Amino acid sequence: MTFATMVSQLAQGLLVSIEIFLLTLVGSLPLGLLVAFGRMSKFRPLRLVVQVYISIMRGTPLVLQLMVVYFGPAMLFGWSIPRFSAVILGMILNYAAYFAEIYRGGIESMPVGQYEAAEVLGYTKSQTFLKIILPQVFKRILPSVTNEVITLVKDTSLAYVVSVMEMFTLAKKIASSQTTLMPFVIAGVFYYIFNLVVAVIMERMERRLSYYR
Repeated sequence: MTFATMVSQLAQGLLVSIEIFLLTLVGSLPLGLLVAFGRMSKFRPLRLVVQVYISIMRGTPLVLQLMVVYFGPAMLFGWSIPRFSAVILGMILNYAAYFAEIYRGGIESMPVGQYEAAEVLGYTKSQTFLKIILPQVFKRILPSVTNEVITLVKDTSLAYVVSVMEMFTLAKKIASSQTTLMPFVIAGVFYYIFNLVVAVIMERMERRLSYYR
C-alpha cells in the first residue's frame, strides 16, 4: 500500500472521527446544562439520582461505558443497537456529566448580588438567568470546556472498542496488514491538526467574550 493510499483511507476515517466529535458536542452541551439544573435542584430525590449518574459517568472508564451501551441491551433485552449510534449515545452521556459539573461550578460562582440586582430591576428568574447570568457563566467556564473539548477529540479513538471505522481503528487495521507504524504516524498528525484547529477556535471564542471582564 502506498503512502498516498494510506493518507486517503485515514482521511476518510478522520471524517468519521469529526462526525463523532460534532454529534457528541451537539448532544452533550445542552444535556449537560439540564443535568446541572438537576444537580442543583431543591427536589432531593432528583438531586440524588443526578449525583449518582454523574458519579458513575465520571468514575468508570469511557471504554467500559461504550461497551455497556452497545452490548448491554443485546444481552439484557435482545435489542440490537447500531455501532455508531451506541458510540454517540455513550459519549454524549459521558461528556454531559463532565459538562454538568463545569456548568454547576460556573453558576454557583456567580455573586448573589447579581440576582438581587436583577430582581430589583424587575427581571424574572428566567430572564435573569438567560440575559445576565448565563453569558457570564459561559465566559467563566470556557477554559474548562475547552479542555474537555480537546479531550473529546482524542476520545473519538475509543470508538474502536465496538469496531466503528474511525481514524484510529483504520490505522490499527492498516498497520496490522502492512506491518508498519506509518499509519499511526499519519493518524497522529491528523489528530494534532484536528486538536490545533479546535484550540484555535476556542481561543477566538474566549477573545470575543473578553468584554465580560
